[in-house]
Amino acid sequence: MSEPKAPTAAPGDTYKGWLFKWTNYIKGYQRRWFVLSNGLLSYYRTQAEMGHTCRGTINLATANIAVEDSCNFVISNGGAQTYHLKASSEVERQRWITALELAKAKAVRMQAESDDSGDECPTTPPAAGQGSRNSEVQSTLRTLGSKVEDLSTCNDLIAKHGSALQRSLSELEGIKLGGETSDKIRQVTERATLFRITSNAMINACRDFLALAQAHSKRWQKALQAEREQRVRLEETLEQLAKQHNHLERAFRGATVLAAPPSNPATDSKGSGKGDASDDEENEFFDACEEVQEFITVPADPKYHRRSGSNISGISSEMGMDDGTTSLDEQSLASNPESPQSHELEPVRKRRTRIPDKPNYSLNLWSIMKNCIGKELSKIPMPVNFNEPISMLQRLSEDLEYSELLDRAAKCQSSLEQLCYVAAFTISSYSTTVHRTGKPFNPLLGETFELDRLQESGYRSLCEQVSHHPPAAAHHAISVRGWTLRQEITVASKFRGKYLSIMPLGSIHCIFEKSNNHYSWKKVTTTVHNIIVGKLWIDQSGEIDVINHRTGDRCHLKFAPYSYFSRDVARKVTGVVTDKDGKAHYVLSGTWDEKMEFSRVMQSSRGGEDGAEGRQKTVYQTLKARELWRKNPLPEGAETMYYFSSLALTLNEPEDGVAPTDSRRRPDQRLMEQGLWDEANAEKQRLEEKQRSVRREREREAARLASTSEDAVIEDFITDSPLKSIPQDNYKALWFERQEDHGMGEPMHIYKGGYWEAKEQNNWDACPDIF
Repeated sequence: MSEPKAPTAAPGDTYKGWLFKWTNYIKGYQRRWFVLSNGLLSYYRTQAEMGHTCRGTINLATANIAVEDSCNFVISNGGAQTYHLKASSEVERQRWITALELAKAKAVRMQAESDDSGDECPTTPPAAGQGSRNSEVQSTLRTLGSKVEDLSTCNDLIAKHGSALQRSLSELEGIKLGGETSDKIRQVTERATLFRITSNAMINACRDFLALAQAHSKRWQKALQAEREQRVRLEETLEQLAKQHNHLERAFRGATVLAAPPSNPATDSKGSGKGDASDDEENEFFDACEEVQEFITVPADPKYHRRSGSNISGISSEMGMDDGTTSLDEQSLASNPESPQSHELEPVRKRRTRIPDKPNYSLNLWSIMKNCIGKELSKIPMPVNFNEPISMLQRLSEDLEYSELLDRAAKCQSSLEQLCYVAAFTISSYSTTVHRTGKPFNPLLGETFELDRLQESGYRSLCEQVSHHPPAAAHHAISVRGWTLRQEITVASKFRGKYLSIMPLGSIHCIFEKSNNHYSWKKVTTTVHNIIVGKLWIDQSGEIDVINHRTGDRCHLKFAPYSYFSRDVARKVTGVVTDKDGKAHYVLSGTWDEKMEFSRVMQSSRGGEDGAEGRQKTVYQTLKARELWRKNPLPEGAETMYYFSSLALTLNEPEDGVAPTDSRRRPDQRLMEQGLWDEANAEKQRLEEKQRSVRREREREAARLASTSEDAVIEDFITDSPLKSIPQDNYKALWFERQEDHGMGEPMHIYKGGYWEAKEQNNWDACPDIF
């Protein structure tokens, strides 16, 4: 095959040339003739086909152009058409990218002009403030136009005087020294003076133009920000109105139930017999395998959906709960009169909805690697370019993003249905990681983070870094709605060149006060792909067993790893809820980044063998699938704010009264959030060196105490004592203590109390100075 020729530009904004287009896995990349004209990119097998057979066309006005590597690039049109293209060299690829971007900009501009001209409606009177805004914009445009004319005039004068100056210099070279020399030199001097004056005028005009553009740009940005804030306030007001309407509706239902005559005990237990019969008639039956091949898309019956200000659908109707019961908050306050919520409620604090945009800093891996040559690995400071402005303790607290699932679980009468909610809560903790490729800050030893959401969500959470080698964090959260969550997480990682596997170690425990059900589970493996080359993306894979240690119920969840060749939906999760005898009661299906659904199992049977592993499949006959959990949408502009969720945006918000060791007070993290990355890198290096010096001092103190003990006398006579090889570190956590978990029998750090009392008294004398 001959080498492809470089693309050529033809008259009329047409660009032509050879490119390699991906066809399939059998043929791979094939050479095709591409023509770019009038915002359309078309391709043919040969140049001769241009007159009669076009193989495909893509409109650049709505297309995305992405560069993969030195020669490859992708053009996608909203998912309907995607061209994977490859040029013969990096220079040729850059030519095509430039031509495509220019053609796309022109096509978008022409489309916008066409839309603007078609949107005019002379019969509609303008709004009151719209006329003044239009006149202001028109005046600004006229002023900018006049400045552009000034620039054009200055440009013409510069060209004229420059030509004259050039002619004078040419004549000066051809004359002899004599009387004419002084005249010519004087003429050149005058030309140069005129040129300098005109150039200064040109520069001043440019400065005026730039200053005017910047002033109006700031004004428009402020107006846009004001509009955004006003919209956010309106959305919050609508949400409050919806909640009030929901409470009034529930109160009305409760009053109706109290006023109604007693029902027939023969047909009314936890739900009327007539209602159960009608449900059986309305629900359709279908087969749902343990390894579901496609999602259940049957919409849920509206009477099974009860929302409480979040994307969580209840199954209380199926559980037989009465709509007229006391609300969850009222029950909690009645059972816990000493709770802070039982006193006069303070106004709910307005949390922030934005953080400074992420700076567009380039990451040069070689500049980082060359500075690490010859240094000890533990002393290499990793720059904040890899991080996001949040600590691992704050990231751990994000597991409570969907704490409403545990609130719903606390109300369940059946442990099997409660297990469905706990399993959905387990899956929901991964939904915030789908776009989050940044690494959280590693906490310093003794660093803490509190998350007080008593007013908003009824829970309090505390995290503390309890160990440094290996790094481990302890977490404890308690809710007035009857549940407690605790966990101790340490992380092991493996770097495989193309990807990085992160394996969380440790267990998570959730205990419900009313039923005394104790659940535990472990996290799955997180894999970060394209570490060296390409765009980073994250996948979750593995299996989780959520176990109820009181009843023996179990939910087995499977996180399917992403595969390019699989026909399954990406990020797929399936699960089966079984009792202690192994009988299936519920089937769960969905994705860890979007939603989960559940279906009640009516009957199960053995199907055919699975060809991949030679084992039999289990086929479940179930009722209609109903939504169990759905991810909340990301806030507007999340792509410029590290893809933080609404909760994550508030985690590092400055707050009075927190401990001096709180992650909000960490200076390098705060500097990074403000966009001062160079200062953040210097501060991060200072903190890490301070932590090392404190650890060395602690080890020296432990060794000194050991040398003065009675055992030290005996060790003096033992030359090969194994104790000498053990590093001495007498550090103990401040708010957690290591003890054996009564439910599991495994050692872990458990909250020993005292933090919230110290906060109430504003007494932080026990906290170390780590920042």
